[in-house]
Amino acid sequence: MDTKDARVLVVGASGTLGGELARRLHEGGARVVAAGRDPERTRAVAEDVATDPLTLDVIDVEACAATVAAAVEQLGGLDLLLVTVGVAAFGKAADLDEAVAEELYAVDVLGPVALVRAAIPHLRASHTEGRGGTVAVISAVLADLPTSGMADYSAAKAALATWLQVLRREERRSLRVLDIRPPHLDTGLETRALAGEPPRLPAGRPAGELVDLVLQAIREDRTELVVDGKEMVLR
Repeated sequence: MDTKDARVLVVGASGTLGGELARRLHEGGARVVAAGRDPERTRAVAEDVATDPLTLDVIDVEACAATVAAAVEQLGGLDLLLVTVGVAAFGKAADLDEAVAEELYAVDVLGPVALVRAAIPHLRASHTEGRGGTVAVISAVLADLPTSGMADYSAAKAALATWLQVLRREERRSLRVLDIRPPHLDTGLETRALAGEPPRLPAGRPAGELVDLVLQAIREDRTELVVDGKEMVLR
């Protein structure tokens, strides 16, 4: 899709990836609304993209729907929904606390799904108008490579990736779906885990590298960003 003049909602804009993607899209001529959990960080991004900030916690699925509606009202429609939210949790499969597991799935699966569901009617309309109609969601390589010490974290990412795959199939004539499954990045996500200590991880790949590839994938109407060996590749 052509992102110039595109109407974009970035959810997770208070984070490293979401904030940079929002700014880069704005610099490229898109009209961007920034939404995030942290009010101050979201406000800072919103000032850079010259729109009103939206604050939400994706655990609240009603807030997810309300955020999409508020962005549509600001922008007069929606051509691209970009979801960059997520949390980590570590520990053996048998040991993870149930409350932690519930929050993990709420943030990593149910929240993104609620956002996409709320956006679908607007993205369908955008696609019909020839403007775009794209949803792009960041999950993780764990969807393809479940890892010891990350059972629930891996399962949550796999659930999200599977849902996006089916959505793409069901809506193939109505909108575009981009599933982004990057490797471990240098965003420090592992230091903010809901529980547990991360297993030994490779050095995080630069977040800027992923940002560049995500923007390329959106503009080229790709469907997946995956890890092949040691490289991130587009399909």
